[in-house]
Amino acid sequence: MLPQAELHVHLEGTAPPALIARIAKRNRIELPPGMLAPDGRFHFRDFLHFLNTYDLAASVIRTSEDYRNITYEYLSNVAREGGVYVELTASPDHAALVGLDDDAHYGGIAQGIDDARRDHGIESRILVSAVRNFGPEQALRVARRAAQRPHPYIVGFSLAGDERVAPAQFAPAYEVAAAAGLGCTIHAGEWQGPSAIREALKLPVTRLDHGARASEDPTLLHELAARGMTLNVCPTSNVVLGVYRSLSEHPLPHLHGSGVRVTLGSDDPPYFGASLAGEYALCAEHFGWSEQQLREVTAAAIDAAFCDEPLKAALRERLRAH
Repeated sequence: MLPQAELHVHLEGTAPPALIARIAKRNRIELPPGMLAPDGRFHFRDFLHFLNTYDLAASVIRTSEDYRNITYEYLSNVAREGGVYVELTASPDHAALVGLDDDAHYGGIAQGIDDARRDHGIESRILVSAVRNFGPEQALRVARRAAQRPHPYIVGFSLAGDERVAPAQFAPAYEVAAAAGLGCTIHAGEWQGPSAIREALKLPVTRLDHGARASEDPTLLHELAARGMTLNVCPTSNVVLGVYRSLSEHPLPHLHGSGVRVTLGSDDPPYFGASLAGEYALCAEHFGWSEQQLREVTAAAIDAAFCDEPLKAALRERLRAH
């Protein structure tokens, strides 16, 4: 199995329905009505409905142990299929909504990371994410907490949620995060087009989560390549949510061929029937990418990762040795 690395996956969104059900039972709470379809899968009609379903599932996750289990199970599954590194996007806002403070939230994730490393040799770090829908002031609070209370596994700051909320409003949060030495990324270029990406580039970001719609603007693609920007692309997610009607319409090969550095992410795997290894296989099967091209994807993810240089060197050696 080719070594793989992932920079775009939401921690709460890695928990499949069966794990959410086990957690709910342990916490003695009922599963939220409307969360699951009759066939037992997560139920959603479109992107905004997906966000609501995601919030319902996250509301079941209540304890540090819950976060440890979700982290451990996801990293273990990724490692079994060749994954060597994952940056997990964690949402302190979702944890706070169920009464969990940062120490308990991050402590559970860190325990899952440590246990997965011990058992499977996979490495992982944490991206702290603010939610656009909760507003710029809350995002600033999230960034300040991450800056003022450093955690050894927290390496970056992100912004997710409803992309229609303009990125410029969140500049103060990004200034705080960048000043604290956190790597910065942002969701952009999924539901909004090139103009939104250009707005996002005014922030101190070195990566874009999604970014696929940059393909609509050749000048923007040239700028992204010149700046060394990395796009963390999620083809399966984009098709399931209807950004593109099919894989044949997805611009990933065009993005890659234009000289822009791309990585592959599963986004919210059980919601979309995705996996990190599955995205690599998809590129081989549908786009005809060679093993060397897929190695370049892993190398791009390692280069763009927000972890420390000694860990990057170790990951590069694992990739070379395979």
